[in-house]
Amino acid sequence: MLAVAVLAAGKGTRMKSALPKVLQPLAGATLVERVLASCQNLQPQRQLLIVGHQAERVEQALAGGGGSCPLEFVLQQPQNGTGHAVQQLLEPLAGFEGELLVLNGDVPLLREQTITDLLEQHRSSGAAVTLLTARLADPTGYGRVFADASGAVSAIVEHRDCSEAQRANDLINAGIYCFNWKQLAAVLPQLSTDNDQGELYLTDTVAMLRPAMHLEVPDADEINGINDRLQLAQCEAVIQERLRRHWMAEGVTFVDPASCTLSDGTRFGRDVVVEPQCHFRGTAEIGDGCRIGPGTLIDNSRLGERVEVLYSVVREAVVAADCAIGPYAQLRPGAQLAQGCRVGNFVEIKQARIGAGSKVNHLSYIGDADLGENVNVGAGTITANYDGVNKHRTVIGAGSKTGANSVLVAPIQLGANVTVGAGSTLTKDVPAGALALGRAKQLVKENWQAGS
Repeated sequence: MLAVAVLAAGKGTRMKSALPKVLQPLAGATLVERVLASCQNLQPQRQLLIVGHQAERVEQALAGGGGSCPLEFVLQQPQNGTGHAVQQLLEPLAGFEGELLVLNGDVPLLREQTITDLLEQHRSSGAAVTLLTARLADPTGYGRVFADASGAVSAIVEHRDCSEAQRANDLINAGIYCFNWKQLAAVLPQLSTDNDQGELYLTDTVAMLRPAMHLEVPDADEINGINDRLQLAQCEAVIQERLRRHWMAEGVTFVDPASCTLSDGTRFGRDVVVEPQCHFRGTAEIGDGCRIGPGTLIDNSRLGERVEVLYSVVREAVVAADCAIGPYAQLRPGAQLAQGCRVGNFVEIKQARIGAGSKVNHLSYIGDADLGENVNVGAGTITANYDGVNKHRTVIGAGSKTGANSVLVAPIQLGANVTVGAGSTLTKDVPAGALALGRAKQLVKENWQAGS
């Protein structure tokens, strides 16, 4: 059996944020969500999150999470070190038999395979504890791990306690552990605060448990922790590079990869071209053959095949195949474009369904509306959907055309093949096949001069 414990009680004062450190966002997910996701393939029987600072807020953010098994919250109050944090598990894990995997809520870059390898080595070696290690070009500040060629650990020496010769050792403790729980539970009460910080350190249990083994992670970036905004940005860069490399290997072209950002929920089809300065947020699904950008944001939206989007924002929208959007268009939540639509420059669409082949090419606002197929919306057309209290819908039948600077005051319905004269303001329904005009009579005074 396997239990996973995630340490998430710290204050994170160096973040200088009202948001708990473990809830800081990283490529579309919080730090702690990333940590929890990294071990779901192991299908643990127990998942425990050790909380402290702003515990209620952390619990609310993760309510209903945990994946394969419920997430249990364990309060550490006060926060007196990593050893003290794990001591809080003695009661909830009383009688548990199996391994305990200890992860840190602010170390979000661990790969699933690395955690799997750690658990498998721990089980195959019969160790009481197996810790994750890494080699750093500059190990200053880290505890040094001393081990033989077989991986057996003889000692962990904190940097401040190392001799000059010991400091030459670049193998460091990453703070990720897999324990035999029963053996760990037996020594946890023996931890002492006899150290510079006056805290209980989980590291001290390694000297009490035998055999102790280590697994060296080949990519030291995986064990990067986050304590401040700079480290958060550095980890974001690592994740973005991973995501871009993955999708380029799957057949996506990034013209300028470093200028684009993705979320874990981004999905691309084949032969997609992403121009510079494009960003994908949330669940963004991009169909085969799409061309995105330059300068485009796609947020929680689904694009069909061969869609082109240029200098535009698409949020919580659904776009069918062969549509063209932009430049400088905004599709807001609830926008739905059927196949072959055109949405042009400085057009905003919100809570509207646009029928196949319809065009909204210039300077228009289409909100709370239903457009049939092959509708041509003239430049500057507005669906006036709000009466100051409620929103109302506009319905435009297939094949209809609106002239430039038309205002359709909802609720209103235009039948099929209606033509609206330029500059019209319509407040009443129009039957199919009609011409609708709603202008003031033009008045011309000849030979007129100001003040006359």
